[in-house]
This record gives sequence, structure tokens and C-alpha cells, in this order.
Amino acid sequence: MKSVVLIGASLISIAWCGQAGAQTTSDSGTSQSSNADQDQSGQDIVVTAQRRNERLQTTPIAASVLTGADLANRNIVNVDQLQFAMPSVAVDNFGQGLEFNIRGIGKAEHNTQTLTGVITYRDGVATFPGYFQGEPYFDIARVEVLRGPQGTIAGQNSTGGAVFVTTNDPIIGGGAHGYLQGQFGSYSDAGLQGAINLPISDTFAARIAWFTERRGGFYDITGPGGTPYTGNNGDLREAAGRISFLWRPTDRLSILSKTDVDYLDYGAYPADPYYARFRVLPGTSTPNPYYNDLFDISLNSPQGAKDSFVRSTLRIDYEFDGGVRLRSISGYQNGTTKYRADLDGLAAPTVFTPNANQTFFDNVGERIWSQEINLISPDDQRFTWLLGAYGQWNTYYFRRPFQFVIGVPEGNPATEYRLEGTNPQRDLAFFGQVGFRITPQLKLELGGRYTWSHTRNDVQVIQYGVPIDDQQSARANDFSWKASLGWEINRNQYLYAFAATGFRAGGLNVPVGLGLPDPFEPEKVTSFEAGWRANFLGGHIRTTLNGFYNNYRNFQVIIGYPLFPTFGIEVNVPDTTRIYGAEFEAEAHLGRFSFDFGVSAIHSSLGQFFATDPRLPSVLPCDPNTGPASATCLNLKGREQTYAPNFTFNAGAQYVFNLGNAGTLTPRVNFGHVAAQWATLFENPALGDRLEDRNILGAQLAWTKGPWTVTLYGTNLTNQHYVGALNSGLDFAGPPRQYGISVLRLF
Repeated sequence: MKSVVLIGASLISIAWCGQAGAQTTSDSGTSQSSNADQDQSGQDIVVTAQRRNERLQTTPIAASVLTGADLANRNIVNVDQLQFAMPSVAVDNFGQGLEFNIRGIGKAEHNTQTLTGVITYRDGVATFPGYFQGEPYFDIARVEVLRGPQGTIAGQNSTGGAVFVTTNDPIIGGGAHGYLQGQFGSYSDAGLQGAINLPISDTFAARIAWFTERRGGFYDITGPGGTPYTGNNGDLREAAGRISFLWRPTDRLSILSKTDVDYLDYGAYPADPYYARFRVLPGTSTPNPYYNDLFDISLNSPQGAKDSFVRSTLRIDYEFDGGVRLRSISGYQNGTTKYRADLDGLAAPTVFTPNANQTFFDNVGERIWSQEINLISPDDQRFTWLLGAYGQWNTYYFRRPFQFVIGVPEGNPATEYRLEGTNPQRDLAFFGQVGFRITPQLKLELGGRYTWSHTRNDVQVIQYGVPIDDQQSARANDFSWKASLGWEINRNQYLYAFAATGFRAGGLNVPVGLGLPDPFEPEKVTSFEAGWRANFLGGHIRTTLNGFYNNYRNFQVIIGYPLFPTFGIEVNVPDTTRIYGAEFEAEAHLGRFSFDFGVSAIHSSLGQFFATDPRLPSVLPCDPNTGPASATCLNLKGREQTYAPNFTFNAGAQYVFNLGNAGTLTPRVNFGHVAAQWATLFENPALGDRLEDRNILGAQLAWTKGPWTVTLYGTNLTNQHYVGALNSGLDFAGPPRQYGISVLRLF
């Protein structure tokens, strides 16, 4: 039945996100300073996500900002670790893709038709929506994570938030400088990265950055009957590069281009059945005969996991007389993903899974073109404004002939599900925002966005030997808005409040032998937030406290077909889901001692909604609006939102010891806690739906002398073995304890 659940609602997710074990650091002589990022001596934090350089202290948004140095200090090497460094973030990596959720809103279903509610931007361009997210963080200037609906000032619309990853720019007149870093660690880990700034002329500069890593797998895998397993156990092989050019012929014109090329071979994403994590059988005191550690599993199918892609971005800025700026941001992305998995996670049958020959394979391409145009007024006026237009054209290519296969087992036409074809998606939008200073300290901002979206399936399916054509399309449009009021009481005290809406388009269900099912509808979030920011001791201590309340309408979820619940279908929750909570962040730089702290508390409650769990047998009808309630038709009212942990906590502290002529020695400790969360709305612990707490402790000891830094580091020091994601009844493990040494040389 796992294959039925996988295919029942919409196109299956096509990629995965993996670990990149290298430490990342940012060259202190690069554009960090020119981009006005955080200065640890107590200067302002500046955010650029809203297409202006704005003081975070006086901007009515909830945001966390990390520089390249912050990423290195907190052992953040890719998107997965962000959840342990800032509040209200949950990242669940299930191999084929990624659920990135902020305040319980983001992506909860595993398919290409369900768009993500948290948009990730790389150098200003919205990237692959939920996939190809495993690229390593290297030569990074800053990462800005905005919480709450976004879209009236930049790029794509979103319901949960946005992540802006900005790499270091070339510096004109900055000389030839850069860094080189090598790394060696557990699991035979070895990595090398670096960057060099090249001043070509007094108006032109280039920057080249690169990253490579090799690491052994985390798993001990055996084949049937304990025989050696000949497949890949997750050996990592990564290579990535970036070349950037900056041309500034006049003070008014700058042209910045960046091209990334990534080859990310994760080897495999091994997983085992959810019931293997139980020491005793659920609801009994009987020892579970199938219990095993998350990294000690048995498989009988080959595996593979490989991403390769290229991304090019082009940003053109021109300033007219009077200070109005024209900005163009263009993007082209083209990627291929190949994934092969043992879909049952077993080498031999069990009483829970009689068929241990279920497999999955796909070879899928994705291509995105995007264009954004902004007109931006000067920053120093009482009345400010921004106008923008955005277009994105995204096409998935399920390669021919039928290179998307769910086999039970593979090669048997009577039990296979095969798919080929294309899924083009288009988003067009106009947006704008105006600001007016009612007084020098009180500012009102109003923004709006109108979006048109379109998606189409042009696919062919062979289900159990029966050919099925799927030629469908769906359209949606929406007006989103934001209204905010900010009051700068003084340089160190700021209050803000806003109301905003966010929009996520709907999509199409693929057929499963029951005709062409109806599309699922768009989602919309209405968010209310108020916050207080305060600086103390001349900015050496910064705090942020905020509270939020979200009305979440038309939440998209996979349930059993209302009239035939053996199969799955994606529908909208007919009633309103409510999510509310509070967040607090603090950061201090007190001489040689510094610390950071973040905490969030969230409550979520689903509106009235009847559904059948497609993982369980049932032949009773179940209407989402009316039920009727029965043993299998469940009223889900009041249940928690998926991937919405009700508590998160992160903290870090370091102290710099001055060793005189011997340099400095800096010990640092990091801790991140993500509370337990539900992986499905059915909240059935016996089916593995409860993902337990994550408590990740890391530490490092860095010795710096002149241009050299040598760092001993360790992550997940308690070696907690935790479930990083649940998908198709399989447990995907988070990374175990790792440790090593890195050597950094600036030049």
C-alpha cells in the first residue's frame, strides 16, 4: 500500500537534500562589510531582502540574520541545520525532497504539484521549490530568514516565509584576496573549499569560489539473511563551483552575474520501516522482533541519489537622476535528479510488510526561467515606494520512456506504476509597497500583490498495465496585501505591528484508475503580528520579542479518496486552521564574551475536517465536509498542524582568550532543540506519525593567529539518533555525531 499512498494525490516529489559536512566560513576581506551585514561590535544589522538596505532594528518584519562567520560558528553547512539556530523553523529531509516549515507553514506533502510556502532565494532568484536544496553553504555573505507571509516587495508569493541566501560579491578595487579551507573528519570525511577575488580593472572584478567533499556513509547495511549488501550506503561525493562578475562602469550602473554549477552525489538515502524504531510493539509490552537502530538496517534493492544543476543569475542596478533605482533580477536554472530507493526498507518480508520487493526510481529534470523588475524610490524620503513585476516559468520533465517507476516489484507490469511527460507551471505577478512617515518616528507602510498562476499536466501513466492519459490544467489568481505600522521610540526601542496575507497556488491530482480527479485549490494565510525590538549597552545586547496569529485557509493535504479511500487524493481542509505563538531572540557581544539565544512557542489547531487515512483499509465513504464520522472516517478538528513543533530553542556562547603573540583561542558551544512534531494529520503513533524531539549539541575550539585559523569541531555530540523525516512509511535518519578538524588560511 505504500506505493498507493505515494501516487495517490499528485506527482511524486523528485529530489532530495543531503548533508554537506564541510565547515563554511566567509572571507573577512570580502563583501560582508560592503553588504552592511551584522557587525559584532554592536553596529546595526542590515537586511536586504526587501530590496533596500534597511536596519533590522526599524523594519516591521520578523527575521533572523546570519553572516558567513555566524554559519561557521554555529556549524551550519546547509539548510538542514538552520532549524537548530533560529526559532520556529522545522526542516524535515526525506531524501527525495525537503519540508521547510516556518511557524508550521511551508511544505507538508511530497510532490511537485504542491508548491512550497517558504521560498528560498539564492542571490535574489527564487530557486527550485522544495527540491535541489542540499547544495552546500560556501563563500556565503549572509542568510536572512523572514518569518510570516512575504510577497509585496520581492519575487514569489509565500505563505510561511522566505530564506535569502546571498553569496559574496566580487569587490572592485579590493585587491587579490580570498581564503582556502581544508577539512578532515569522521566517516573518512575530507573537504576543500576556497574563493579568490580578482580585480581585473578599476571598474571590473571577478570572484571564483569552489567546494568539494567526500565522506563515507553513516549506515551498516546487510542484505537478505545477513548477507553483505552490495549497494551504496550513502557515500557522499560533492563538487560545486561559482564564478561571479561585477562591472560598475559608472556610479549609477552596476551589473552583477553569478553562475553556480553543482554535482551532488549523496550515494543513497537508506531508510527502514517506521515500526523498526519501536522497542516494544505499540500498545503492548511485547518486545518488537523487528526493532533496530536507525543506522543498522537491511535492504535488498540498489539505491542512488544524485543531483546536478546549473544556476545563473543576473542583477542590473541603475540609478536615475533624483535617486530612483531600476533593478532587474534574471534567473535561469536547469537541474536533473536521479533517485533510486528500496521503497519498503526491507531485505525480507515481515508480518507488517509481506511484500519486501517494492522499489522506486525516477530520472527527472526541472528548468526554471524567472524575471523580476523593480523601481525603487530613494530611501531617505518621507514618502517611499517600490513597484515590481515578476514572472516565473517552471517545467518538470518526467523523462521518457517512463523513467518514473514504482515497482511492486519493478519489472512486473501487473503491479507497476509508471509515469512520463511534463508538468509546466507559470506564475505572473505585479506588486508594490508604499511607506509614509507620519512623524519622524512613526511610519506607515502599505503593500499589495496580484498573482496569476497556471499549472498543467501533460503526462501518461501506466498503472498495473492499464494506460491512462492525464491532460489537465488549473488556474488561480489572488490579491495579497500587507499593512504595517512602525514606531521608533528612540534609537534603541522600536515597536511594530502588521497584518498581511500570503498565497500559495493549488495543483492537480494525477489519476489512479478512478478517472481524472479534481484539482486541489490554493491556500491563503492571513497573519497578524506585533513586536518589540530593543538595544541595550549601546547595541551590544539586542533583543526581539514578537507574537503572531495566523488564519490558514484551504490547507492542502493528502487523504483517502472520499468514495474509495484505498487510494489517496490531495484536497483542501474546508475549515480554517489557526496557528499562533510567540518568539524571542537575544544576542550579546560583551567584550570577549558573546552569546545568542532564540525560543518560540506555537499552538496550532485544525478546523473541522473529516478524512480517511489512506494507509489503513477502509471501504466506507467519507466526505471532507460532512463525514459521517466512523471508525475510519475521522473528525480531525483540533489536531495539530503537521511539521509544527510547539516549542523550539537554540543557544550558543563563546569566549575569546587572548594568547598574546600566540594568537587567540575561542571555545564555542551550540545547542538546538526542536520539540516533537506530527508528520501527518492523522496523528497515529502506531504508524510512526510522531517524530520525537531533536536535541543537537555542538562545540568547537578555534585557534587563530594572523591569517590562520585551526578549528576542532563536533556536531551532535550526544550522538542522538533521531528520525529526520517520515515518508511512505519509512524513517529517514538525521545525521549522527561527526567530528573533525578544519584549517583556514586567508590571503
